[in-house]
Amino acid sequence: MSVPRTRTVAVALLVGTIAAWAIPAQAAVAADRAGAQSRALSRFDDGSFETPKLAANTFTGLAAGQSIGPWRVTTGSVDLIGAGFWQAAEGDQSVDLNGSGPGTVAQSFTTTPGAAYTVTYSLAGNPEGGPALKTGRALVDGQDFQDFSFDTTGKSRAAMGYVGRQFTFVATNASTTLAFASTTATGAYGPVVDNVQVQECKPCPTC
Repeated sequence: MSVPRTRTVAVALLVGTIAAWAIPAQAAVAADRAGAQSRALSRFDDGSFETPKLAANTFTGLAAGQSIGPWRVTTGSVDLIGAGFWQAAEGDQSVDLNGSGPGTVAQSFTTTPGAAYTVTYSLAGNPEGGPALKTGRALVDGQDFQDFSFDTTGKSRAAMGYVGRQFTFVATNASTTLAFASTTATGAYGPVVDNVQVQECKPCPTC
C-alpha cells in the first residue's frame, strides 16, 4: 500500500526540524566545553595572600603540594602569616618564603602570547632570626627574572620596612606561571612577599 504524499511530506519536515534543533544543541555543548576549559585558568588574583583567612596573630606552615588560595607551594615549605602577627604591606596577610626551610609559591594565570606584563610586589624579611640578609628570586615559567635581597637589620614585626620591586616580561603562552622562591638556604626566617600585582602593559596610542 502506498504512503499518502501528505504523510511523506510531514515525516520529512519532522526529520528536518529535529536535525535543525540538533545542530545548535551540539554547538552549545561544544561552546560549554570550551568555556569550561577557558575558566580553568583565570586572571592573576589574591596577590596579598588573603585566602585562607587565618586567626589574628597566628601563622601556619604549608608544604609542597598545598595551596594558599590561587597560589600553590611548589617546593620546600612556606609560612602564611595572619593579620597582626607582623605588619603587612597590603591587606592583612603575607608570606614568609621560608617555612622550616626555603620554599616556593607559584600561581598560573591566563595571558596573551606576545603581550607584555609588569609585575610589582612588596618585599621585606622575617626579622625574628638570621641571617639578616634574606635572598630569593622571582621566576616566570621557571625562568629567573629577578633576584632580590632584603636586609632585616633594624627591622621589627611592627616596622617591617617593605620596599617595592618591579619587572616586566613578555608572555609566550596562553598560560603563565609566576613564582617567588627563597634562596635563603638555612633556617626558618626568610624573605617576605606581599602585595603582588600583575598588569598588562598598554602602550599609549601615540607611541
